[in-house]
Amino acid sequence: MPDFLVNALLAGLALALVAGPLGSFVVWRRMAYFGDTLSHGALLGVALGLILNISPALAVTVGCVLLAILLLGLQQRQPLASDTLLGILAHSTLSLGLVAISFMEVRIDLMAYLFGDLLAVGPTDLAWILGGSALVLLLLIPLWRPLLAITVHEELARVEGLPVAAIRLALMLLIAVVIAVAMKIVGVLLITSLLIIPAAAAQRHAYTPEQMALGASVLGLLAVCAGLALSWYQDTPAGPSIVVSAAALFLLSFALPKRA
Repeated sequence: MPDFLVNALLAGLALALVAGPLGSFVVWRRMAYFGDTLSHGALLGVALGLILNISPALAVTVGCVLLAILLLGLQQRQPLASDTLLGILAHSTLSLGLVAISFMEVRIDLMAYLFGDLLAVGPTDLAWILGGSALVLLLLIPLWRPLLAITVHEELARVEGLPVAAIRLALMLLIAVVIAVAMKIVGVLLITSLLIIPAAAAQRHAYTPEQMALGASVLGLLAVCAGLALSWYQDTPAGPSIVVSAAALFLLSFALPKRA
């Protein structure tokens, strides 16, 4: 197997593994639009990284984390509805990133950033993706029970003494890191789909939160393998192929009878 295909497979599998449990919380807490806002803002991070001559991956990570903190603060203090605020920030940051890139003298391949370029993942990109995914998984383990508690009943969790605001912020920051490392794989326009679709497909056949998280990871792994195979044999774009495979698995989950 060629080295570039091995790098692509490892990167995709690492992301799918962490996207399963994290995507489950995105589905449970109805945070899909929040994920879209962060992913759209990732392009602004790319532009700033190129302008400041720093690693785009690092710039995107820092930018997504700062945007997550800003969103949390604005949601608590502004009079607008959350979906309105998220819509404003999503399209504003995406447009600002595109405008900033247009002023650069160096020609940028926007398609790779918008829809991913998984087959171009190099050793440095792979290390960044593996490291970011491992960090999120390690942080998610101790946060699992507190996150479940605030997801099931936030007020009860607050009465029991859990730091609800801090836990909610931690979840947003974990999503921000995953979106930053996933940009190379599926691009800023398709990142949220890899979080949502496998989790939504697993939800129908799961009876516990742990079953859903594990099922979402397994379906994500299958989607990555199927998408890469489709890309390799049919010369289709890798990122969209993975999302199409995940969508096919989602439809299959509804075709299969639900366990009694």
